Amino acid sequence: MRIQRIDLTPKVTHNNGLPFLKPKEIMKAKLVILLLFLTINTVFSQEIIKTDSIVTIKKEYLKFDYKALIIPSALLAYGIVGIESDGLKGLNANIQEEITEDIDDKFTIDDFSQYAPALAVYGLNLFGIEGKNNFKDRSIILGTSYLLMGTWVTVMKKTTRIQRPDKSGFNSFPSGHTATAFASAEFLWQEYKDVSLWYGISGYVVATGTGFFRIYNNKHWLTDVAMGAGIGIISTKIAYWVFPLIDKHIFKSKENKTTAMVAPFYNGKQLGAGILLNIN
Repeated sequence: MRIQRIDLTPKVTHNNGLPFLKPKEIMKAKLVILLLFLTINTVFSQEIIKTDSIVTIKKEYLKFDYKALIIPSALLAYGIVGIESDGLKGLNANIQEEITEDIDDKFTIDDFSQYAPALAVYGLNLFGIEGKNNFKDRSIILGTSYLLMGTWVTVMKKTTRIQRPDKSGFNSFPSGHTATAFASAEFLWQEYKDVSLWYGISGYVVATGTGFFRIYNNKHWLTDVAMGAGIGIISTKIAYWVFPLIDKHIFKSKENKTTAMVAPFYNGKQLGAGILLNIN
């Protein structure tokens, strides 16, 4: 705790060439300064959330909402049903034929676009456009999302062993690139939806393009892409939902409490202000 006293009493010297202030004028000046400090103290108090003069900085956490699971759950259901459904398998083949017909050149942009939405979050912060969380918190959330998504995708690839359209391997289901892209897109959406919806929308456009190019490059079926999209979205949502527990029990974050007070004083001879700071 530090207490600093500032002396605001006008200093009058006899050799500065300035006329002396009259006693009444000095008193008026003191009253004006006193009112000024009272006003500053009032405004300062209104600009912060406080309880018994203690400022508490609280983090905003994303609360669980079952409605947020509707779209990703539908994508998961479509992908899972497509594993055994002859109708969806036929649709996969028709779509694959239509998209890849007469295509000689492949574009590897999907190898990079899968990370673009997540990188955009850090880029926007770098240019001063702040999102929901600070660097540490958003990095923990993104890391948790990628860990969940990567584990989920790897287990399903090894379990289902579905052949890729280009017959290059038996690890087609689900699409890992698409899962990463949609996990990144949901990350961008959560961080910047309160700043501008267009940031989040652009992320999902890039993620959708990534899924399209996985089919275009003959690496995945439509059901692979749908499943990957569902996994990516849900992984990031879960990462945000569990972050409060991770932040509290693993990283042991504490709320910052600060006491700050500006108090004017006048002892009959001197006018000034006392500044009280108590930082925990």
